[in-house]
Amino acid sequence: MTFPTIDPILIQIGPFAIHWYALSYIAGLLAGWAYAKRLVANTRLWIRPPGDPLLIDDLLVWVTLGVILGGRLGQVLLYEPAYYFAEPLRILQIWKGGMAFHGGIAGAAVAIVLFARRHGVSVLSYLDIASAVAPIGLFLGRIANFVNAELWGRVTDVPWAFIFPNTDGQPRHPSQLYEAALEGLALFILLFLLTRRGALKRPGLIAGVFGIGYCLARSFCEIYREPDGIFFGPITTGMAYSIPMFAIGLGLIGNALTRKAPA
Repeated sequence: MTFPTIDPILIQIGPFAIHWYALSYIAGLLAGWAYAKRLVANTRLWIRPPGDPLLIDDLLVWVTLGVILGGRLGQVLLYEPAYYFAEPLRILQIWKGGMAFHGGIAGAAVAIVLFARRHGVSVLSYLDIASAVAPIGLFLGRIANFVNAELWGRVTDVPWAFIFPNTDGQPRHPSQLYEAALEGLALFILLFLLTRRGALKRPGLIAGVFGIGYCLARSFCEIYREPDGIFFGPITTGMAYSIPMFAIGLGLIGNALTRKAPA
């Protein structure tokens, strides 16, 4: 199939333009903020609710900064260090693209830890909240990747393959949609069901499942995605950078299931 003509710019007024990709970040953060407030306000989901729901308003600012700074630094350090260090001013040109998920998730995690300690609330519970809402942003971000015709898949002959612009003209997997389905929709449903079955009463459990779930979903999709680079043998850089999330996830789950639940 020929890729549909989709303008990456949603609205442009003079020199100011709103891109679908930027809109996906904004929509993901706002939707996550609304869902997070509902989670905190629902006292039945917690043994002890993690603070005032109004704290989520402040948390949104912290996480937004963490995602932007971490995502940009991740792109610079993990994927294109030579390109950016050749002209360091490019690092500041965020409007020209280049955000790495693994850097963004690390930046958000640091922001959450600092926020929780500042306000004297449970670090693990707030990591759980952020993990429960993160798939919303992942889903919207991958849809935006598809609209932008970027991060396309490997060459294939499946009937739903697309010929993306600015490629070699061969049909390729729409791997962005695979990632939207697994990293976004499927992972959100899994975490939603777990929260409804009391997982938030075990601090760190949702965050641990998110780490493992993302690693597995990303690694599976990397089989069909044109890799950003090869780490070793069949292991792509996307897979390699997800392995620490799997390890941390195992640790969080083990801690959540073995530590005594608060009375």
